[in-house]
Amino acid sequence: MSQAATHSRFEAPLLRPAKSGDEEGWTFVVLPRSASEKLPRRGRTSVEGTLNGHPFHATLEPDGQLSHWLKVDRALREAAGVEAGEVVTLEVAAVAEEPEPQLPADLREALDASPQARAVWETTTTIARVDWIHWVESAKQAKTRQGRVEKACDMLASGKARVCCFDPSGFYSKSLSAPKADD
Repeated sequence: MSQAATHSRFEAPLLRPAKSGDEEGWTFVVLPRSASEKLPRRGRTSVEGTLNGHPFHATLEPDGQLSHWLKVDRALREAAGVEAGEVVTLEVAAVAEEPEPQLPADLREALDASPQARAVWETTTTIARVDWIHWVESAKQAKTRQGRVEKACDMLASGKARVCCFDPSGFYSKSLSAPKADD
């Protein structure tokens, strides 16, 4: 799929999350379904684009409704000269090649402790590794996350190159969603 085939231009409100979880002051945009449908996958997808003409690279998150949302950090918001509540113009297109995901420390340590799991991990595709990491990171509790790290290593060591039973879009499991917007 070419980058031109995935290109979308649209306007959307810049929203402030009801609970940001930090003092960073981030905002977000929910992509219209028509823009998400042009992207190669409903799960995490890396894009490049512009926000009110200011260029950025980002990974879109699934919204659980077969679309995506974009976290807009303070630096991007300030560079684009926009504030929460404003309607912004975005252009997005999938990157030509999905970048290698950053391996979380807990999963890296578990893979280092299991040569069989590490060997299968090294032969998987970048998209498969994105899904494994997303599955681990989408756990809401530390105990669940630790269990997923252990299960990931067990599945990889047994030769499974793709995480099973995980819907990266969140649509079927409702495990993923865009943040709730502040009123």
